[in-house]
Amino acid sequence: MSSSDDDMPLASKPKTNGVNGDKQLPSNGDVVPAVPNLEQDVSMEDAQHATTNGVKRKASSARPDFAEAESSDDEPLSKKQKTSRPSHAIESDSDDEPLAAKSNGRVRTISAADIGEEEDSDTPLTKKLVDQKQDIMKAAEKTAQVIKKEKAKEITKPQKKPAAKKVKKEESSDDEPLSKKTPPASKTKKVKAEAPAPTKGKGKGKAVKKEETEEPEDDEAEGETNWWDNPMKGDGENKWDTLQHSGVVFPPPYEPLPKNVKMKYDGVPVTLHPDAEEVAGFFGSMLNSTHNVENPTFQKNFFNDFKEILKKTGGAKGPNGDKIAVKDFSKCDFKPIFEYHDAQREAKKNLPKEEKKRLKAEKDEIEAPYMFCLWDGKKQKVGNFRVEPPGLFRGRGEHPKTGHVKARVQPEQITINIGKEATVPPPPEGHRWKEVKHDRTGTWLAMWQENINGNFKYVMLAANSDVKGKSDFEKFEKARRLKGHIADIRKSYRQELKDDLMVNRQRATAMYLIDTLALRAGNEKGDDEAETVGCCSLKYEHITLREPNIVEFDFLGKDSIRFHEEYPVDKQIFKNLRLFKKAPKKEGDDIFDRLTTTSLNKHLSNQMPGLTAKVFRTYNASWTFAQLLKEIKPGGTVAERVKAYNDANRRVAIICNHKRTVGASHAQSMEKMSEKIKGVKYQAWRVKQMMIDIDSKIKKKKGAEFFELPDDIDQEWILEHQAFLIEEQTNKITKKFEKDNEKLKAEGQKEMKQKELTERLGAVKELEQKFKKENKSKKVEAEGKSPSIDSLQKKLDALETRVANMSIQAEDKESNKEVALGTSKINYIDPRLTVVFSKKFDVPIEKFFSKTLREKFQWAIDSTKEDWDF
Repeated sequence: MSSSDDDMPLASKPKTNGVNGDKQLPSNGDVVPAVPNLEQDVSMEDAQHATTNGVKRKASSARPDFAEAESSDDEPLSKKQKTSRPSHAIESDSDDEPLAAKSNGRVRTISAADIGEEEDSDTPLTKKLVDQKQDIMKAAEKTAQVIKKEKAKEITKPQKKPAAKKVKKEESSDDEPLSKKTPPASKTKKVKAEAPAPTKGKGKGKAVKKEETEEPEDDEAEGETNWWDNPMKGDGENKWDTLQHSGVVFPPPYEPLPKNVKMKYDGVPVTLHPDAEEVAGFFGSMLNSTHNVENPTFQKNFFNDFKEILKKTGGAKGPNGDKIAVKDFSKCDFKPIFEYHDAQREAKKNLPKEEKKRLKAEKDEIEAPYMFCLWDGKKQKVGNFRVEPPGLFRGRGEHPKTGHVKARVQPEQITINIGKEATVPPPPEGHRWKEVKHDRTGTWLAMWQENINGNFKYVMLAANSDVKGKSDFEKFEKARRLKGHIADIRKSYRQELKDDLMVNRQRATAMYLIDTLALRAGNEKGDDEAETVGCCSLKYEHITLREPNIVEFDFLGKDSIRFHEEYPVDKQIFKNLRLFKKAPKKEGDDIFDRLTTTSLNKHLSNQMPGLTAKVFRTYNASWTFAQLLKEIKPGGTVAERVKAYNDANRRVAIICNHKRTVGASHAQSMEKMSEKIKGVKYQAWRVKQMMIDIDSKIKKKKGAEFFELPDDIDQEWILEHQAFLIEEQTNKITKKFEKDNEKLKAEGQKEMKQKELTERLGAVKELEQKFKKENKSKKVEAEGKSPSIDSLQKKLDALETRVANMSIQAEDKESNKEVALGTSKINYIDPRLTVVFSKKFDVPIEKFFSKTLREKFQWAIDSTKEDWDF
C-alpha cells in the first residue's frame, strides 16, 4: 500500500475482497485502515527512526503532518501480521500496561510545594499533576484487583457438607444466611420492618439490620433513628406516600419610579409604560456591574428585548407627550435610574439595627409557612421556595444569551406536586395554577419553565433534608462501587483503542479522556441553547494535536466557561485523535461522529449496573483525595493541617478542571492580609524592645539580630502604620459611642453628651504621644502591670504563632486564587473523607464545612468513624 493510501480517510478507503491480505471491511460502515505492506512499513519506520550517533533524525519536511504511513500502530491488533522486525524498532504499546508505566506522556513527579506559587514556573498546574494522577490510577487498579480476588474467594469458598440428618424447612440451617433465619417463637417480638430486599436502580448497598422495636411507626416518635442508620429504607419507586406544602412565594409586584426619575434618550427624559420602565430599571440598577453592562453581547440582547417591550407597550414619550423612537443604544442614558436605586440601596444599608430586625421578622413571618413541608408526616425543610424575580439573565462565562430579559413568572405557568389527600395551596387572588399533580415518584414540589433557555425550574427539598441526603449518599456509594470494577473497565477500553470497529475505538478514546483527563461527557445542544461542549460533542476545531503526544483543548465547557488546556496523552490516544480528524473532516464536524452520551452510558451500565460517565468524576475525585490524605503526616498546628487538607483539595480541583477567574478584589485582599501580618510582626518587635527596657543584658544573651526589625518593615512603614492605628482607634471609640447612644435612645434614656466622647478619645491622644516618644528615643517602654521577661516572652510566643498561622492562610489564599475548591469539596469528594480527616487529625469540622454544609452532610458527620475508608 502506498503512503498516499494511508493518508486517505477511513470512510474513503475502498472495500476489498480479502486479496493480498486485506480483510473484508465490515458492512456497517465502521471501517478501519487496511493492513499495509509490512516490509515496506518496517523499512519506512526504520528509516524514520534511524539514528546518527544516538540522535534521531527529523522526519522529512516533505511529508504531511501526522502522516499515517509513519507507523502501523493505528491498525487493530487482530489485523497485524507477525514479523521478525528487530525489538529496538518497536515501542511498548500493550493495552494491559498501566498508564503510569508507559514512557510517553510522562511529566515529572511533583511535591506539595510545586502545587503552590512558591515555584516560579510557567508550566500549567494541570500538566504538573498528570504523572501523579497516573500513579494514583495505577494504585486504584491494584485495589480493584484485590477486591475482585476477595469476591472470587467468597464465591469459591467451600460450603459445609450437609448433615446426614435431613433438616426440616422450619429449622435453622448453618448454610442458611442469618437474615433468613427465623427466631425462636418464644423470643419473638413485634418487629417494625424486616430488612428490605435489594431494589432496582439507585440505592443498592449493604442492607442495614433493623433493630427489633415495639414503637409506633410515626416518624415523629421519640427515639426515631436517622435515615442513614438504614439507608435502604424507602428506596422503592415511589418517593413519598403523603405530601403537604404551601406552594411558592412570588416576588413583590413592580413599584413604578418617582415621576422625577426618568431614563433619558438623546438627552431628553422619556416617559415609559410601567412594564417598559421595569425593564429599563433592570439595566439601570446594575450600571455598577461593569462586567455585564459593558459586555457587547449583554447590551445587544438587552436592547433587542427592550425595543420589543417598547413596541408592545406604546413606546417612549417625550415631555410634551410626543412619541420618541428609541433606536440607538448609545443614546440611552440610564444614570438617573441607577442613582435612584443606588440611593435606595444605601438608605436600606444605613437603616437602624432595630429597623432591620423588624423588617426581617416581618419577612420571616410571611415566609414561615413555605419553609417546611410534611413529607410522609415528617417535617422537612424546603429549599428554593421563592420564585426568581424578573431581571436580566447574566449567565456564566461567555453565555450567548446574557442580557436577555427574564420574564416575571405567573401562577398560570406553575405546576404543583402534592399528595392527593392534601390541601392544594391557593394561588394568588385572580390567578390559577397551570396544573396540580400527585407524582409520588418525583421529589419536586413545584415546577415551571423559564423563558431564556426553556429550562424547567423545580422547587425541591433543602440540602439537609432526608431526600437530598439519601441522594448524596447513593451518589457516593455508586462511586465507591466503581473502585471494584475500575481495573476491568480500564483494561477493556485500552484494548478497544485499536478495535476493528471504529465506533468501539471512538468510545474507548472518549472513555480515556473522561477517566484520565476528567472531561465531562457532554450533551448535544439545540440551536437556541448555549454552545457548550463536552467530550462526546467535541468538534474538529476544539482540539489541536502537536507531536509527539500533546493534545490542546479549546472550547466552551459547562456554564459557557472556556476550557483551554493542553495535556500529554497516551501514544495510541494521540494516534486515534489524529485519525478522527483526518479529511474529509473539517471545522464543525464531530470528532466522535459515531458516539453519543446515551450510547456511552448504555455501554457503561453493562460493565457496572447504574454506571454513567459522570460517575467517573466523583470516583476519581474521591479516590484521588483519599490517596492524597494518606500521604499527610500527623503533627503541626491546626493551620498547617488545614493547609495540608486544602493542598489535597486543590490538587483534586485542578485535576477535575474546577478553575475560576481571579477575582477583581484578590490583589487588594492579599495586600490587606500582608499589612495585617506586618502589623502583628510590628507588635512582636515592640514586645522585644520592651524586654530590653526591663533587662538591658538580654540583648547580649539573645543576640542583637533577635531584636532587629523584620526585613519587610522600615521606619517609613512604621510611621504609616502608627497613623493607621491612631485612626483605627479613633473610629472604634467613635462608633462605640454612637452605638451606646442609639441603645440609650431606644430605651428612652438620656443620650450622652459630646464631652463623653472627648474623654474617651483621650486614650487616642495617649497612644499618639507614646508613638512620638518611641520614634524620638528609639526605645519602647514596657506596658502593663508588673511586666516581666516571662510574661513578655509568653506574649511574644503568641504573636509569633499568629504570624505563622496568618502567613499559612495567606499562602493558602494565594494558591487558591485560580482554583474553585468548593466545587470538588461539595459535589465530587465524598464528605466522609473530610470527616475522617477531621477526626484523625483533630481539626474541627467547622474548618472545612460551613454551617450549611454541616447540615447538608450531617449523615456523613454522624455515621463516619475515624477508620472509614473510601
